[in-house]
Formats: sequence, C-alpha cells, structure tokens
Amino acid sequence: MKVRTLSVFALILMGIAQTAFAEVKIGFVNSERVMREAAPAVRAQQRIEKEFAKRDQELQRMAKDLESLQKSLENEGAKLSDADRRNKERAFSDLNRDFQRKQREFREDLNQRRNEELASVLDKANRAIRQIAESEQYDVIFQDSVYANPRIDITDKVVKALSSDAK
Repeated sequence: MKVRTLSVFALILMGIAQTAFAEVKIGFVNSERVMREAAPAVRAQQRIEKEFAKRDQELQRMAKDLESLQKSLENEGAKLSDADRRNKERAFSDLNRDFQRKQREFREDLNQRRNEELASVLDKANRAIRQIAESEQYDVIFQDSVYANPRIDITDKVVKALSSDAK
C-alpha cells in the first residue's frame, strides 16, 4: 500500500514537473555573431579602422625604414668606417626604439577604443535582447554557451533588431 501511494505521488510530481518545464521559454544568443554581423558592430569596426588608419600607415612606413636600414647595415657595414657604422647602428637603434614605443602606444590606444565601442554595442545588444525577451515572453535567454539547440537560437532576431534600430 505504501509503495503504491509513493508511486502515485512520484507520478504526480513528475507530471507537475513536466508541465512546469513545458511552460518555460528559453532562448540563446551568440554574442560573437552579434558583434560580427550587427550593423552597429560593423560601423564601430569601420570607425576604428578609419580612426587608426593614419597611425597604422606610419607604423608600416617605420617598419620599412627599419628593414632597409638593417639591410644597409648588413650589406655595407663592413665597408663603412667605424664611425659611420656606429652612427648607422645608433640611428637604427633609435628608430627601432621609437618604432617599438609607437607600436605599443598604438596597440594600447586601439584596444582602449575597441573596448569602448564594444561596450556601446553590447549595451545596445542587451537592450535589444531584453526587448525581444519581453515582447516574446521568454523566461530566460542565455548568451554564449557550449551548446545550444538551433531551435532556441534568437541571434538572427537580435542582429535584425540592431540593424533596424540603426537605420
């Protein structure tokens, strides 16, 4: 009798649990895809590229200058007088040090700007996700998981929402 009562009770609990889970609406958003495909993210990347293009070109020019100076030292170093060779080596060393400093500053500034733009796009994406969740009555939306069934993936909706908001 006790076993039968416990079995009936277990079945009732399983039925309640299944009903509760059946009503939960879950979504998933691939943040990496949003940051790659959404219009605000694409525009942010273009702004950053435009903003840093001149400095990047200057660094590329400096790298070519360093390379040509190094080749000159390797090819003509034995032919030069000691004073000329030292002057060229010093010029190479100074240019290399300046190049390294500018390259480090460039990377730091680029990372800072990228992080600023990323934060702005993420904020917009989170607002879009929240709006979709509320309008479509999602109980929970996950970002970046190890695995998510494509059936619950709402990334396309988020990208579309961000793109339509940007127009």
